[in-house]
Amino acid sequence: MPRARKGHAPRRGGLRRGGGARSSTQADSPSSDDEATSEVLSHYSSTSEGASVVEENLSSEVVDEQAQQEELEEKLKERIDDVADKSAKTRLGALESLRLAFSSRVLLDFLQERRLTLTDSLEKCLKKGKGEEQSLAASVLTLLCLQMGSGPEGEELFRSLRPLLVSILTDTSANLGARHSDLISCLTCLEGIFNGACREEPSSTLAPLQALHCCALQAWALLLPICPGSHISRVLDSQLPQLPQLLSSDSVHLRIAAGETIALLFELGRDLEEDFLYEDTDSLCSTLRALATDSNKYRAKADRRKQRSIFRDVLHFIETGECQEETIKFGLECMYVDSWTRRRTYAAFKETLGSGVLHHLQNNELLRDIFDLGPVLVLDSAAMKASKISRFEKHLYNSAAFKARTKARSRVRDKRADVL
Repeated sequence: MPRARKGHAPRRGGLRRGGGARSSTQADSPSSDDEATSEVLSHYSSTSEGASVVEENLSSEVVDEQAQQEELEEKLKERIDDVADKSAKTRLGALESLRLAFSSRVLLDFLQERRLTLTDSLEKCLKKGKGEEQSLAASVLTLLCLQMGSGPEGEELFRSLRPLLVSILTDTSANLGARHSDLISCLTCLEGIFNGACREEPSSTLAPLQALHCCALQAWALLLPICPGSHISRVLDSQLPQLPQLLSSDSVHLRIAAGETIALLFELGRDLEEDFLYEDTDSLCSTLRALATDSNKYRAKADRRKQRSIFRDVLHFIETGECQEETIKFGLECMYVDSWTRRRTYAAFKETLGSGVLHHLQNNELLRDIFDLGPVLVLDSAAMKASKISRFEKHLYNSAAFKARTKARSRVRDKRADVL
C-alpha cells in the first residue's frame, strides 16, 4: 500500500471548516465519507470517561471564573486609585492596565460605583498629562463610554468631557498622539484636518501627520452614515472629488483609509439615489485597479498584500455595487458584515477593543444595539454546558476525526480498493 503523501496531511481545524472534506473530493467516494463520519461518531460517543471529565472541568471552570472576577475587581480598585498618583510612571501603568481590562471584560456593575472617581482622574490626566499619558487617558475614556452604554450615565460622561476633547484636538501645539486619540467625538473638526492632506504634496507630509490624517478620516467615515441626507449630499459634492488625491500617499494606511472611505461615499450616494453617478468614475477605477495589482518591490510584502486585497474589494464594489460579505462568529451567534458602513463600524470597535471585541459583542448591550443583535442571550447552566466545548473535548473530536479520515483516504488510495 502506498504511503500517504505529505501534501495530503489535514489542515489544523480543517474538519470544522470543511476544508479537509473539500480538499479530497476527487479521491474520496461517498461511501468512504459515510464510513469516516460513522467512525468519528462511534469513537467520540464511546469515551464516557472523557465525558465525565468534561463535566467536572466545566463545574470547576465556573468556580475559577468567579474567583478570577473577584481578584480582577480588587486589582482594578488599586489601579483606579493609582490613576491619581503623583508619579507619572505609576499613572501610565495604571492607565494601561485599565485599558486592557476594559477591552477584555464587561464591567458595568463594577464601574457604576466608581464612575465619577475614575472620570475625575481621567480628566486630570487629559488636562495636565503629556502626550503618552493623554493618549492612554483618551483610550480609557473611550472604553469607559462603551462600558457605560447609551444610558443617562454614559451620555453625562460624554457631554462633560467633550469640550476638553475638542480643545485637545484643535490645539495645534498639543501632542499628535493625544490629538488623534480623541477624534471619535469631534465630527465638526475632522474635515478640516484631513483636507489639509488633500492639498499637500504626498511626499511633503510627515509620518506623524499622516497618522493624524488617517485617524481623522476614519473617524469622519465612522460618523458620516448617521448624518442626515442633506449633509451627506453636501459631502458627496465637496469631498468625493478630493479624496482620490490621498490614494497616492506614501502611507499605506492612509491610502487604504481613503479607498474604504471612497467606497463608503459611493454606498451612501447609492442609498440616496439609485442612479448615483460620479463624473470621474473611469479615472478613479483606473487608479484603484493599479493599487489592486501593485507589485512595487520597495513596499513591504505585507503592505502590498493588504493593499491589494482591500482595493480589489473597493474596485469590485464601485463597478458592480456588491460588497464582500464577512461572517463574525461569537458564542452561539454570528453577525454578517455586508456593507461598508457596517465594515467601518466593526473595524473601529475591533481597533478599540482588540481581542475583546467578540466578548463585547456577546455581552455589551451598547454594541448589540449598534449592530442590531437584540438583547443579550441568557443561557441556563444546561445550555452553557451543551454549547461550551472544552479543550479536552476538542482534542478527542479532532483525534478521532484525523484517525477516521486517514483510514478512509488510505482505503481509497489503495489500488485494491474498488472506486466507482
